[in-house]
Amino acid sequence: MIRMVPRGEYMLTLKARGVLVDGSLEELREELYMTRRAIQYVINILWELDKLPTINQLHQMFYKQLREQGFRAHQAKQIYKYSRALVKSARENGGRKPILRKLSARLDKYDTSIDLENQIVIVKLRNKIFKIKLLHHRDYIRKFIGRKWYEVIISIDKQGRIWVNIPFRWKYEPYKPKRIVSIDINLRKIVVYDGKSIRRVDTRFMEAFSLKIHAEKLQKKYPKTWWYNRRILDRIRSLHRRSRNIVVDWSHKFAKYIILKAKRTRSAIVLEDLEKLWLNAPRKSSILADKLSRFAYRKLQLAIITKAIEYNVPVILVNPMGTSTTCPRCRSKLYYNHRLAICRRCGFITDRDTVGAMNIYLRTLGRMSPLLGWGRSAPAMNDETRGSGRTKDEPMTVHIHL
Repeated sequence: MIRMVPRGEYMLTLKARGVLVDGSLEELREELYMTRRAIQYVINILWELDKLPTINQLHQMFYKQLREQGFRAHQAKQIYKYSRALVKSARENGGRKPILRKLSARLDKYDTSIDLENQIVIVKLRNKIFKIKLLHHRDYIRKFIGRKWYEVIISIDKQGRIWVNIPFRWKYEPYKPKRIVSIDINLRKIVVYDGKSIRRVDTRFMEAFSLKIHAEKLQKKYPKTWWYNRRILDRIRSLHRRSRNIVVDWSHKFAKYIILKAKRTRSAIVLEDLEKLWLNAPRKSSILADKLSRFAYRKLQLAIITKAIEYNVPVILVNPMGTSTTCPRCRSKLYYNHRLAICRRCGFITDRDTVGAMNIYLRTLGRMSPLLGWGRSAPAMNDETRGSGRTKDEPMTVHIHL
């Protein structure tokens, strides 16, 4: 029913734009192209095999060829290990053969040196050395100084920008919370409940949804030509990319806002269990809305958990079954007039999202109180959360803009 994100060691990634200090962009692009071609070559061969080779077998199959192409020893090892991982993942998930499109390379500590004090990363690709300056806030990069890392990922996007990703080992030691904050996520609004007050946060997910609808309309308008018409195809891809970026960027913005707020009050964050949510959720929305809501929820949950690990904030995952159909006051079944929840037994009235946030809170409080020594009873609900058909004060709406 309820589980916590376990304490322990996790990976947090430092992602930053980069600019070349030594070396040319064209030379770096050529090296990444050669790396991509080598990985695709290994993938093509592995895909035809019935059984994936072991690492030792891969070494015998590809090491000599990759070395003859000028790849360094550890880079060659990264190429065939990464290729095997991609093929294995595609097969286990029933997917197609992986086709690489991004220009990127994964390098271990033998082919990379990092100086976070000066925000410099030096990478060795075949027989060339590139020195990259990280373009990020010094305060952000300083958090990673002294932590262990095991690889560096260098990439160039379509706009010619250099990106550097460095996964660091991060020890997660959440504090003992004094209170909990529940979060109910929807496409239009997010409702936050702390046992006393309700906060509603406007999302940008509907903005992302409208861009996806626009892309679908273009595909329906040109059903036979959109895939072959470069102008239409680029437009559709641009709409999908903008939609995705809105979801990802806003999720990171909200995650930082709510985690810092929880840390100041020594609170634990309570989220709906993602797996339980989709197993039990009714499929009443359209296919497109369902896909976007799943994507948005996953991205937001991942962003919240990632920030929680960074700031050592406890995160609790709760089974959402029945959270929108049960009265939080008397536990009777609720009836709905559109999105307005009504309890015919005790007269409780509020909107659907508030019901979800309150029930998530109460369910978690009942299970966690004995473990954390909070006592048996929950904090009393105020006039707003008690729901008598009207509220004493209008609930606060928080606007988070990028």
